[in-house]
Amino acid sequence: MRRASAHRSHATTLPQGARQHTSERGPAMSDATPESRSIERFEVSVPENVLGDLRERLHRTRWTDAVVGAGWDYGADLDYIHELCAYWADRFDWRAEEAGLNEVPQFCTEIERLIIHFVHVRSDSPGAIPLLLLHGWPSCFIQMLKILPRLADFHVVVPDLPGFGFSGRPTQSGMGVGEVADVLLDLMDRLGYERYAIRASDLGAGIAPLMAMRRPGAVVGLHLSGSDPSADYDHLPDDLAPVEQQMVDDARTFQRNEFAYARLHATKPQTPAIALNDSPAGMAAWIVEKFRAWSDCGGDVEQRFSKDELLTFLTVYWATETIGSSMRLYFESAHHPPMWGELRAPVAMAMLPADMFPTPREWVERRGPVARWVELPRGGHFGEWEEPVLIADDIRAFLAELREP
Repeated sequence: MRRASAHRSHATTLPQGARQHTSERGPAMSDATPESRSIERFEVSVPENVLGDLRERLHRTRWTDAVVGAGWDYGADLDYIHELCAYWADRFDWRAEEAGLNEVPQFCTEIERLIIHFVHVRSDSPGAIPLLLLHGWPSCFIQMLKILPRLADFHVVVPDLPGFGFSGRPTQSGMGVGEVADVLLDLMDRLGYERYAIRASDLGAGIAPLMAMRRPGAVVGLHLSGSDPSADYDHLPDDLAPVEQQMVDDARTFQRNEFAYARLHATKPQTPAIALNDSPAGMAAWIVEKFRAWSDCGGDVEQRFSKDELLTFLTVYWATETIGSSMRLYFESAHHPPMWGELRAPVAMAMLPADMFPTPREWVERRGPVARWVELPRGGHFGEWEEPVLIADDIRAFLAELREP
């Protein structure tokens, strides 16, 4: 179990936009008190006054100017964000989307005085492997909903990371990726899962290996995706292969042109949080620009995600007021770096061509062996949302390999 942290205290109230049901006892709670180990049914229910205030703010947006013909060159495209916000205010049907979210079984539980929201779908398949799905930023549990029907042969757990979605917002310092890893280890314990696999990308791909290092007997395999823009590309080995040198060049270009958001999150997250938590148009610009830049959309974000899909994400961020707390995970992780250990769990890498920048196997294997390496034909940073079939099939193939003698 995760050790107590006397220096940190977290809120226990449910995030705004949640309805809690009667307590249920989880399979791992037989010898614990209901107060510390209860699992509650959860239903998304955003209050009408929150939606009314959102529409009013959208109608009263004071729009900035823009360079003629700038498009997305200077950041978010003013014309597109204006169009999206007009749809959000007058045509988007949140209640229909909310009903769809509530079709999946959701729960919440308190860990380290912090409410953790999660989807939990148990399989009817004999011998089903538990599978934990971890998102990153700017995301939440919704990223995983398209892939759930294709993982029916697994017991699937999809948490909102602390500070994201309907999980509680940490309000004291110290909740970095290492502490999140401990919280999620406790969550899987609470659900009665002693051995399980993890699929993760983005910030989740930083949390998953820590879980495997801290509980080597529990994590049977890691299925990961993604580039690593935060790596130190100024102090490099002397024996880079040509494909690694190309990756370093691409990474440096990405850091110059696309990485300002992460630098700001990791150094001064409260400054943009004040603005973005007050302006739905500003929050939409901050998040949608990343959905466009990091997905396999060819420059047209709606080639991958409909307005309704984008606005479902945005409404969750707005209703739960988690834009600030989600960004703070970068700061906490930078200022409270975790202790790294030896990674013994098998690792599979499913590489998506439109992710931040191409990363070769040679570079990844400098950190340790890769049991499976697959370069998928399409998809970007939000693999489960963009290409649920490809990702699900590769997870299944990887875990089948682990079962072979």
